[in-house]
Parts: sequence; C-alpha cells; structure tokens
Amino acid sequence: MISGRLVQLRRYPVKSLLGERLPAADVGETGVAGDRALALLDRATGRVASAKQPHRWHNLLTLRAAGTAPDAVRITLPDGRHLSTAEPDIDVVLSATAGRSVTLVDAVPADATLLRSHPDAVLAAGLADEVPADESRLGSAAPGTFFDFAPIHLVTTATLDRIAADLPPEAGTVERYRPNLVLDTSGDAFAENGWVGRELRIGPALVLAVLALTPRCAVPTLAHGPLPRETEALRVPARLNRIEPLPGLGPQPCVGAYARVVRPGRVAEGDPVTIG
Repeated sequence: MISGRLVQLRRYPVKSLLGERLPAADVGETGVAGDRALALLDRATGRVASAKQPHRWHNLLTLRAAGTAPDAVRITLPDGRHLSTAEPDIDVVLSATAGRSVTLVDAVPADATLLRSHPDAVLAAGLADEVPADESRLGSAAPGTFFDFAPIHLVTTATLDRIAADLPPEAGTVERYRPNLVLDTSGDAFAENGWVGRELRIGPALVLAVLALTPRCAVPTLAHGPLPRETEALRVPARLNRIEPLPGLGPQPCVGAYARVVRPGRVAEGDPVTIG
C-alpha cells in the first residue's frame, strides 16, 4: 500500500487555455467540476482547437480561464483584460488572439477531432512551420467530453522534481504538464508507471482507476503565460521515461497517468491518498 497526500488540485475550464489552482472541488464521472467544460472550434476546419498543434494554436496558452461554465468562466487576455465567456463579443476577441476564426462551444460536436503534431517534428521545425500531425477523436475513455483521453490526469511531486532537476531554474513543471492532481507519495520518480490497473483513494470518498500513462506531446515545450518556451520539457522525459503508454503505441516520453472516476467525491488540497 502506497500512501501520500494531495498537494495541488487544478482545473482548466477551457481546453488548451491556462487554468487555475483550486483549494477544493467536486470530482465526478467527467472529472474535476468544470474542467474542460468549454473549447474553441475552428470554423474553417470544424476541429477542436488544441495547442497540440502548436504552429496554429500556441497562442491559446497566452489566455487564462477560471471559474465554471456556462456563464461564470472568466478569461484573462494577454494584456491583462478580463472577459466573461457570456459576453456577446467573446468569439470576436478569442479569434483575434488565436489568429483564426473560432467559436466557443460547450457541447462536443458529433465526431469531434483534433490534430496532434508529431512532437519530434515540432522540436526540429519550431513553431513557424506546419509539421505532420495525427487526427484523433476526443474522449476515448470519456465519451462526449473535450478530454483527449480520460477525465483525470495525475502526476507525483517526485516525477515533477526529477524533471525539474534537468531543466533551467524557474522553467516550471506543474504548469507545463497540466495535471488535475499533484500527489506527494512515498514512491520514487515515475512511480506512476507501476500504477496502471490500480485504484487510488483520495479524501473521504473519491476512488480513481488508473488507465494508462500519459504520453507527452509538444505542449510542455511551449510558452505558458509568463513561462518561456522550453524544448527540454519534452527532451528530458524522453531521456528519463520513454515507455509504451498503451499497447501498440510504441515507446513515448511519459509524464504522469490518466485515470477514470470509479466513485465520485469531494477532495481538497491536503487530503490523504492511498494507492491499492
């Protein structure tokens, strides 16, 4: 039995925008309440906008979202202005920042997909050039949601600390890898590799089932608000933890793990964690 505690709880109300840290939240079948409740739809292609295609969407990470949908989400613009998602000109403002015509949506379109640029190609080409990308459907383990795969992404402090040891000072880790739950446990770095198929209990009620490791795309390398671009944020996990996240995918740089909710519950920072 592994034990620990929940040290950070995070939510990202709009897909691919910066998010917020929470002291407590309800966690249900669709993850942390309000997480990825909204997304931007590219009017030209019909695809969901995602910073996983950096040459087109890296500007989304200059925006920060906070609050819960549909009316109370507040977006902070790069110039410091605040805008409610309920305002009538929200699409105009977001399109100007994104550099493409987008629509803010709260329901997943039928057959919704996004493009995930090949991470190694992004590292080689930079952000200016379009590179090969794979098209994927949303929510394989959480149908009808804007999640890439599953509703919960978790990572340990040991894993983040080990990566940070090989990054420049103040490069940031939690912000770059975008977890919902940061856990301080008794395990070593990349202990999550051994958690697939196991259950986590957090606080008085929440139970999670760990489904798979989290393969990393180019997103951690991008500028996140004030954090500058940092290509080592992908190269370091590639050196330290290249492993197959799901059968057939082949070895990939992995940080953290995906989970689904077995039993919902309310959690707060400081809650005890056990891994069975």
